[in-house]
Amino acid sequence: MGSAGVPVVVGLDNGGTSNNATVLTVDGHFLLDGLLEIPSEVQAGPEAAIEALARALDGALAQTGVPRDLVQAVGLDTPGPASADGVISSRGSTNFSQPAWRGFDVRGALERRLGLPVIYHNDGNAAALYAHHVYFGVDAMNRSSVSAIVGTGLGGGVVESGRVIAGASGMAGELGHVHIPLNGLLGPDQPEPRCACGFTGDVESVASLTGIERNLLPYWLTRYPDHPLTAEPVARAAKLVRGYGERGDALARDLFAQQAMALGRLFTVVANFTDPHAYFVGGGVVEAAPEFRDWFLATVREHTVLREEQAAVATFALVPDRDMAGARGVAIAALETLRTVPESRPCLIYTSPSPRDA
Repeated sequence: MGSAGVPVVVGLDNGGTSNNATVLTVDGHFLLDGLLEIPSEVQAGPEAAIEALARALDGALAQTGVPRDLVQAVGLDTPGPASADGVISSRGSTNFSQPAWRGFDVRGALERRLGLPVIYHNDGNAAALYAHHVYFGVDAMNRSSVSAIVGTGLGGGVVESGRVIAGASGMAGELGHVHIPLNGLLGPDQPEPRCACGFTGDVESVASLTGIERNLLPYWLTRYPDHPLTAEPVARAAKLVRGYGERGDALARDLFAQQAMALGRLFTVVANFTDPHAYFVGGGVVEAAPEFRDWFLATVREHTVLREEQAAVATFALVPDRDMAGARGVAIAALETLRTVPESRPCLIYTSPSPRDA
């Protein structure tokens, strides 16, 4: 629990089914050590969803015993696509599919509902920011990183000097739709992978759950016709294949090696564009068995082509605390936004409570 009278910021991670909340003191201590989830109500429309976010904030304060008048600001993340100011795309999105969500200012609506400043990032950027600050600690404001978050799609974020690069319209860091070379990546007679966005050969068409279902698994099952997954509907098989990979199954390892190679080619592009100090990989692979995730990250590194000078200073690591990374990332963003004078900003190491204090 937090110290009495210490101001805080609250981080709210909005998802398709649940909201997750966290509380961060202004001196850099997270007061919740695990998930604190409630239904997000996004399918019930914007008004219900905003109320659900307000309840998530109240629940986090109740859980930590922090009075509401100590909240200085709120960080909010949602899935994209959305503008840098938190306006949902005019075409909607997977999670915000109803017409009422198209062009909806979710950040502004929550700010009006709470009467508090709300700082917005998309969920990929939020996770990237958390990984950056946790990994670099007191050096975070002097370091750069790129994160690739493998989920249903491929999210990501670019962090420079401790801050997310949002871009002119908020679409910077959409790494999933970067095109990568396919020569040497595809197997014999493997069709070129198509992304749900309409592109052919972008990273998401390979390195995502959707890419597994639409492109990778149908091909690899033809190479392993006696595999048990041939008896499953492809959507279910796509969700089961990681478990096979953890057990060293040949088909699964071939499939995930292809994903890791795609991420390596993405990071090779990144190396020649932003030249970051660190390359982070997040998503479902973080929740996998240690041997599998270490193998996957090593395979990504193997296929990332760096110059000698870059390799000497670059780090490859996994995004920590995947389920909490979004809420914690936007809490950090909210706290950093409060510090408007760079010269007076102390370098913080963000810490979680010990299990006995949670």
